[in-house]
Amino acid sequence: MVTKRQKQSIENTEQGKQLSLNIGDSGQKPISSPVIISHISPIKPTVVFNTYWQFAAERQKIFFKKLENAPMPWTDDPILSTYKFTNAYRASDRTSQYLIRNVIYRDDLPSSINEVFFRIILFKIFNKIETWQLLENNIGHITYTDYSFERYDKILTETMQSGQTIYSAAYIMPSGGKTFGYTTKHRNNLKLIEKMMADNLPQKLADSRNMHQGFDLLLSYPTIGDFLAYQFITDVNYSEITNYSEMAFVVPGPGALDGIRKCFLDLGGLNEPEIIKFMAEQQESEFERLGLNYQSLWGRKLQLIDCQNLFCEVDKYSRMKHPEISGISGRTRIKQKYSVNVEPINYWYPPKWKINQAIEEYTKIQVAGLSKSN
Repeated sequence: MVTKRQKQSIENTEQGKQLSLNIGDSGQKPISSPVIISHISPIKPTVVFNTYWQFAAERQKIFFKKLENAPMPWTDDPILSTYKFTNAYRASDRTSQYLIRNVIYRDDLPSSINEVFFRIILFKIFNKIETWQLLENNIGHITYTDYSFERYDKILTETMQSGQTIYSAAYIMPSGGKTFGYTTKHRNNLKLIEKMMADNLPQKLADSRNMHQGFDLLLSYPTIGDFLAYQFITDVNYSEITNYSEMAFVVPGPGALDGIRKCFLDLGGLNEPEIIKFMAEQQESEFERLGLNYQSLWGRKLQLIDCQNLFCEVDKYSRMKHPEISGISGRTRIKQKYSVNVEPINYWYPPKWKINQAIEEYTKIQVAGLSKSN
């Protein structure tokens, strides 16, 4: 008979195996003096390590300022005021919010595993709200049952011919021409979706035991590399298809590897996925150490995907804040400037996170406060 303590030990060992995805050597170390923080020895951080936590706290403060409809400026930080950065929590970003509320959890669309997965992967292949809206406006209800390659292709082709873009610039979706034979990327991508559905991938994901297994299933498909597989499995996990822990598996993308390089002179024997887990485990003590008033997502701590994303954002942020510290890519500029999007977001998260009621109560308090002040 396995005791509860033994079971926990087995689970911890399994999580350790999942986290030990070896990314390998990621280039030369930056020229910087280490910051002495004895409690994390033998890890040797740079000054960017503290910046990581300061950035997370300030970015989350901006999130709540926006939510409260506070007047600008929302921050005194000139870098955050000037350039575009994602939220501390991935699920709070506009595209993720749209996916969760307008693609996954739809009362007017079928809720079967096949249908929900089809909607998720169709949305994420393009990762552009306007492309989903384009398809909906021309097709009506988007369902796998009524899917037609010719119909979808016609809409997307005509849109491209009119000079509009159908893919987000957030990441590059490979064309897949060598595998599927088309010269137009979106046709190959549609065929990729068809292959996933024909292979019964949605059910295989539902039957998988953890995020690493789900990641491996997606990774087995042509044009899907480590980065995309991890992003896609995270998006699938917003739905009811799977219910993985987000604290057992992580794959750092190129930007995160840059951020890790800037934060540390020496990882103290850990690999990059393990250092991300270390950050997730240390978050409360580090915010406290630095005297930061960090406001979590209604009690939800930063998950591994969030800590991974923060490394990517801190890589960009430190190009301005710490230009003397270089990463792997050698990039020195931040491309995107911040501009206000006037379209409001009614924040809503996967129901299994159990935070939506807290958001409703928080919003009511804010509305009541505004009414009194007026």
